[in-house]
Amino acid sequence: MNANTHYQTILGSDGKPAFVVMPYSDFINLPDAEQTLSITAQKLIGRRKMAEVGLLQAWREHLMLTQTEVAARMGISQAGYAQIEAAKRPRRVTLQKVAKALGITLDQMGY
Repeated sequence: MNANTHYQTILGSDGKPAFVVMPYSDFINLPDAEQTLSITAQKLIGRRKMAEVGLLQAWREHLMLTQTEVAARMGISQAGYAQIEAAKRPRRVTLQKVAKALGITLDQMGY
């Protein structure tokens, strides 16, 4: 049997499949994966313009994370992360660290 067994199915409250968790490398190889990622970034960028929130905040909220959670993933304080999120022009190396903590790429982030 050659079935792919490293996917996880998450059931909804009705007992039916609601989500499938898969390795990112498999997702990115799906047809239209790049378009899906681009659409997500465009929606977040649009939200940023409409609601006047920064792109880092838009991504963090989209991923349903708190500043404290992202800060912990980065090994810094919540106050330190808040300063990064509030920065008008964060450094590229800082953006790379935030992207890693969010589990996305810098390209996905829209920078």
